[in-house]
Amino acid sequence: MTHSDWIRPGRSVALRLDEPPRVAGLGVGVHGTASALDVFRLPDLWQLHLYRYAAELTVDGVVHAIRPGHVSLVPPGAVVRFRYRGRSEHLYVHLRAVGTGEPVEIPVVQDAGAMTPVLSELLLRAIAAAPSNSRRTDAEVWSALWRVAELAEPSGGHTRPHASAAVAIAYIESNLAGQLTVPEVAAAAGVSHNHLIRLVRAETGGTVVAYIRRRRMERARHLLRESTLPIPAIAAAVGVQDLQAFNKACRRELGASPRAVRAGSGWRQSRPAPR
Repeated sequence: MTHSDWIRPGRSVALRLDEPPRVAGLGVGVHGTASALDVFRLPDLWQLHLYRYAAELTVDGVVHAIRPGHVSLVPPGAVVRFRYRGRSEHLYVHLRAVGTGEPVEIPVVQDAGAMTPVLSELLLRAIAAAPSNSRRTDAEVWSALWRVAELAEPSGGHTRPHASAAVAIAYIESNLAGQLTVPEVAAAAGVSHNHLIRLVRAETGGTVVAYIRRRRMERARHLLRESTLPIPAIAAAVGVQDLQAFNKACRRELGASPRAVRAGSGWRQSRPAPR
């Protein structure tokens, strides 16, 4: 593909993500100390940057104001011009795209917002893995690229999940075995209690508590059907320590007792989130 195949009108690029990229280089870049201006291009490599500073970025003549938490994706061959305001530090990845599947439209520069800590963690893990495990590095960067792609507004008039809602849901999914509370999830997402309630209702159609309950029971159903784990262990794995409460939750959400669900009764499909 030529440079013009990647650039799209409206300051976006097209990237194919059906297979993991091949990372050629990555790290923590420090600029603006020797010169306030850098002009360069990478003829054969994509550039992914997560910024920790304010500066001006020009990509093929289009000027972008970047701020801490902004992320940029620049295609191979593009001329980039950075104008710094003193010492400037960012996370960077230089990569080759495999080039399979349908292209995904991604803005050249976006505000990662509440997704910034997630992207930062993925890229830092990729940097840590690079010396010893190149395939893990590729996988971490691939995951980061999908996160960047999901920041963009999809075509067709649909709306994307709010970044804070996505962080909240990711936190819930990672902590279903714990004693989750709404204030705890709100703090993890960096929003107020009431704002979290509105965001989750917009995304799931129900309350935060209803979403947690539904996801716990969906995970419980999977473990009951697909594993030989004892029922008390499954209850604990989905954050329900009391067996009587677990039995009631299964009957309410899955339509049968834990033993009956294991035997093949109960709902096989996910139930919609309670309104």
